[in-house]
Amino acid sequence: MARKKKNSGGGLRGDEWMATYADTVTLLLTFFVLLYSMSSVDAEKTKGIANAFVSMMSGQSGDSLMQFNLYNGEVPLIGGETEDRFEGGEELTDQQKMFNTIKEFVHNNNLQDVVEIVDDERGVAMQLRDNILFETSSSDLREDSKAILNQLNTIIASVSNPILIEGHTDNRDINTSRFPSNWELSADRAVNVVRYFVEVLGQDPKRFSATGYGEFQPVAPNNTYEDMAKNRRVDILIVTSKGEES
Repeated sequence: MARKKKNSGGGLRGDEWMATYADTVTLLLTFFVLLYSMSSVDAEKTKGIANAFVSMMSGQSGDSLMQFNLYNGEVPLIGGETEDRFEGGEELTDQQKMFNTIKEFVHNNNLQDVVEIVDDERGVAMQLRDNILFETSSSDLREDSKAILNQLNTIIASVSNPILIEGHTDNRDINTSRFPSNWELSADRAVNVVRYFVEVLGQDPKRFSATGYGEFQPVAPNNTYEDMAKNRRVDILIVTSKGEES
């Protein structure tokens, strides 16, 4: 029988590279299994990535999968904030969670033009201009304002926090038989909002309080009609501060 000739080039035969390749693939697979076993899988973030990818493929806004909806926040960012945590795993405070919840509610119900969300040291306020709720120099709720209060009642009913209703005016004097000063006007407006939530919408009166501040807590100078309009407002404050709850 003829003897097979040895490979005179001294290198590997045509199929010998496969053994080296198989060893490399095995080592890589072992390495990735090890990494996976040491990591924690965030199901919500994975879901967010999938949603972002689907949204992008359907032609919705967003520059890329890594920056999808950077400004409107409808799809979570990869590596950004989730519902309850900041980037890096830091948990949101109760007030930050409340702010995000109210912001989403206002956006979903198209209330951006009538409700301004204000971060207060005591909690989160939904701020409404006086002309949305009342006629000039009146504390009686306008009929068309009640639909807005009905919508805001949904978010109030979804939490158990105390609610502070605060009335504010500009610095123009008022002196009528019903309202000798802005104190009475602002206080009566706040009380009427509370009464609507409690007597009409059935909220627990123990959660509510009403305060009138007159013209003494402005948010803008009373130099122009536009700034005066900002000062004439009612704040519906959802309390998150422990000090205010006691």
